Amino acid sequence: MSLKDWLDEGRIKPHESSQKEITDLLKIVDRDLADAKVGSVSADRRFATAYNAVLRLATIVIRASGYRISGSQHHWITFQVLPELMSGLETKRWEYFDASRRLRNKVDYDTAFFVSESQVRELVKTAEEFRTDVLEWLKNQYPDLYPAKT
Repeated sequence: MSLKDWLDEGRIKPHESSQKEITDLLKIVDRDLADAKVGSVSADRRFATAYNAVLRLATIVIRASGYRISGSQHHWITFQVLPELMSGLETKRWEYFDASRRLRNKVDYDTAFFVSESQVRELVKTAEEFRTDVLEWLKNQYPDLYPAKT
């Protein structure tokens, strides 16, 4: 489905963002990336926390673009519309984020001790790269929303 289809269904709504909102979301990203590196926490929890950082980064793109996702399946919809909003997002990365969403669901709702250390490291690394890309995208597309401190 396209962004227009989601808007027509009411699953995505118009939203006016602000520099403060983007800054606050970026603080959540940075907190979650730091927490995902705490070795005394299970790999499952660190993976879920790194996933949350990715989700918040995608939310920054959506909010800066003038939208807000509402209702159920908001994680899934986020990753469905992300490539349309953030031109240049590699299909491979989008597919990886969606696979991470499914894995996060498994460790949050179905099973424990399922994620490996290498999966955590990979997601943290990818999230950090995505953070850089989102900030660059934001600076180019919506400079008035770019956080004062990054």
